[in-house]
Amino acid sequence: MKNFPDAQTTRPSSPSSSLRASVPSRETPFSISPQSNIPQRGEAPKDWNENEISGEVVDAALEIHRELGPGLLESVYEIILADELKHRGMSVERQKVVPITYRGRKFVEGFRADLLIENKVCIEIKSVECLSKTDPKQLRTYLRLLNMKVGLLINFNAPLLKDGIKRIVNGLEDDPYNSNLRAKIPNG
Repeated sequence: MKNFPDAQTTRPSSPSSSLRASVPSRETPFSISPQSNIPQRGEAPKDWNENEISGEVVDAALEIHRELGPGLLESVYEIILADELKHRGMSVERQKVVPITYRGRKFVEGFRADLLIENKVCIEIKSVECLSKTDPKQLRTYLRLLNMKVGLLINFNAPLLKDGIKRIVNGLEDDPYNSNLRAKIPNG
């Protein structure tokens, strides 16, 4: 895997970048506004919940997509999204190796989660023409193995990013992969 330079060193310095003056820079300190419970840049709460994390991830992904557009490699979006979330005060782990236990045997290289945010939300990043039917299933399995409730599947190649974001929740009552539900289904 190629190493990419830090996102701050690759910022464009062309005259067109001055057209983005209305977008706040990363260095601008923000605080929590009195009319909103949504944390802003620079003011991380002590304990993020899954909904707050999801909201910040979607907001950051939208900003990145607006500025860079579709068509880059998944690894580029991953690096930039991780950097943006760190600047917002979140704990981010990239390419986290998650071991799998199968029949009592532990496999260290089970899979790699693209991003784990605050050890509560798993992010799977794609940059494909369209998501396959297996992509949400893959993320749901990751959530189950990580014992997490919420994951976001983000396809940065979608022309409108809102059409490329899927929120997956693990352990809902109507979830066919929920082991408690499977135990209630009679054989026959």
